[in-house]
Amino acid sequence: MGCCGSTERTKREWKPLEDRSCTDLPWFLLFTVFCVGMGSICGFTIATGGAGRLVFGYDSYGNTCGQRNEQIEGVRLSGLDQTDKKYVFFLDPCNIDIVQRKIKSMALCVSLCPDEELRTYQDLKRFAMHNGSELCSYELAGHKYPDLPERFDKCPKLPVPPSKSLPVFNRCTPVDISCYAKFAEAVVTFVSDNSVLHRLIGGVIASKEIIVGLCLLALVLSMILMVIIRYISAVLVWILTAMVVLGSLAGTSILWWLYIDHRLTANETLSKETAETTETKDAKEEAEMTRDNAQALLVYAIAATVFTVILLLLMLFMRKRVALTIALFHVAGKVFIHLPLLTLQPFCTFLALLLFWMYWGLVLLFLGTTGNPVQNEETGLTEFRLTGPLQYMTWYHAVGLIWISEFILACQQMTVAGAVVTYYYTRDKTRLPVTPILSSVLRLMRYHLGTVAKGSFIITLVKIPRLMLMYVHNQLKGKENAFARCMLKTCICCLWCLEKCLNYLNQNAYAATAINSTSFCTSARDAFVILVENALRVAAINAVGDFVLFLGKILIVTSTAFAGVLLLNYQRDYAEWVLPLIIVCLFAFLVAHCFLSIFEIVVDVLFLCFAIDTKYNDGTPGKEFYMDKALMEFVENSRKLERVVERGRNRPTEAVSVEGPEMKPMAPGTSSA
Repeated sequence: MGCCGSTERTKREWKPLEDRSCTDLPWFLLFTVFCVGMGSICGFTIATGGAGRLVFGYDSYGNTCGQRNEQIEGVRLSGLDQTDKKYVFFLDPCNIDIVQRKIKSMALCVSLCPDEELRTYQDLKRFAMHNGSELCSYELAGHKYPDLPERFDKCPKLPVPPSKSLPVFNRCTPVDISCYAKFAEAVVTFVSDNSVLHRLIGGVIASKEIIVGLCLLALVLSMILMVIIRYISAVLVWILTAMVVLGSLAGTSILWWLYIDHRLTANETLSKETAETTETKDAKEEAEMTRDNAQALLVYAIAATVFTVILLLLMLFMRKRVALTIALFHVAGKVFIHLPLLTLQPFCTFLALLLFWMYWGLVLLFLGTTGNPVQNEETGLTEFRLTGPLQYMTWYHAVGLIWISEFILACQQMTVAGAVVTYYYTRDKTRLPVTPILSSVLRLMRYHLGTVAKGSFIITLVKIPRLMLMYVHNQLKGKENAFARCMLKTCICCLWCLEKCLNYLNQNAYAATAINSTSFCTSARDAFVILVENALRVAAINAVGDFVLFLGKILIVTSTAFAGVLLLNYQRDYAEWVLPLIIVCLFAFLVAHCFLSIFEIVVDVLFLCFAIDTKYNDGTPGKEFYMDKALMEFVENSRKLERVVERGRNRPTEAVSVEGPEMKPMAPGTSSA
């Protein structure tokens, strides 16, 4: 399980796809135990009645509606038989605590929700007599409602609005939700004019078919871009290079022009002032300010010149590595042609995450109604809270959200890496497995779940402190001093950077595991060595490749937005365009990010395979390359360039060696003279 104390051989013998064995088995067992704990929390909430209280509802005395209840010690009116009273009725349903997001009113179990407005206590009495549903507290008799002095505190606030029960969750909800206006205003604080909100919502409703069609268009464009990006990657890369070079040259030239123009103007002004007037205090200050401005422009121009020279040298030095990025993009496009099911990975991952998040949210709601009955000191109502050691179940559940979410994302990375490794190390592409993706999933489930669990746990260890610091920062906003705020932001930023670095290393470790079937730490160490040996190539691929993929995302968003403008053109109220276009653009960016992130994983895995291939193979018999033709052409071009450079270095040496023998006989004659 240790990372640093591994006893495996230091020199890795890469044997792709030859030997398979289970990796990081203790971590698989640990993750299994953790998942059992997550399931036990759900079972505990169901067994202790928390799930039942959430679904069926409970009154302010701790009685679950629709069931027989046991007496709760110290709570009056508890332990009632509510079998015939299946609905929860709130005496004041509009009394909402916006901060805690819950209704502060007393709740009762009733047999029927009022389906008409009740304006007086006589109406309450009539409703109780005719329908058998008493809407006041249990100790009050229905036929005495109008005469009881307690009616003002223990009966519903008049008028009682008509209500209906929610499906599944048996809560009496007012038919007219206008009483929730205060809550809605607190949620939608960015809208000051309700008419604007209504127009925007009306625009969305009127354009719902167009919005669905544009979302499908974004989906199709993302899938097409993953295939054709290999044809346009070279153009995008060279456009990027030209823009950066021309931009830096233009900026430097403008700064030098401003400096020269400022110096010439300043010299003319000073010469005129010297000829016309004597030198005064104001003239001295103006001359000093002019010199300061000129000096500042000179510093800016020199700094821009240095930056431009360094940038041009880097471009010149890394041009071969840019060519490697283009070749990798070309091969990645071929991967998606041979493995079309890769395009379904974002759907599968999103579905898995969605199902898990729904389960997690449901159990969290169960936890909110689980625990020991406690009387609220402010309202006197009975609530259920987790006390003592049980309150740590919520923290355990929160950690499970992060670890299992990261585990699902890591499974996607391992699945993609396994499929790409299979493609790369299969010399004859016609002999690929029928379903490489399914084969990769089966290998993951059979051998490498422990490796994925360990890698995702490391990310969880970094993410939890960052989220805690972000929570502290939000809670102390406006209260902490500037130094504390700066330190918090610095720590959050450092942890974010560490998380990104570990994510990248984990991804390459999963690829190394897919190649060699080694444990997580061994794979991470081997991948790290390969990446360090190819640091400049990694920098070029990440810089250029990420920008190209970003341009691809922008292309999809702008294309979808342009199509949306054309389709929405028939609506002359242009204010109604805003919300539909925002929804479509956000969805297009999300879809493009999901699909192109898969493309990015493919490129990174291909590069690791390529680096291993070039390190341990040279193309000679017995050490043939596995790489694609496009990468082979890149290697051959690099070797030709190296031979040319080597010849250029050897020519002066050859000239010296030729002149040497001719000069040697002259030495004795010279000495004798």
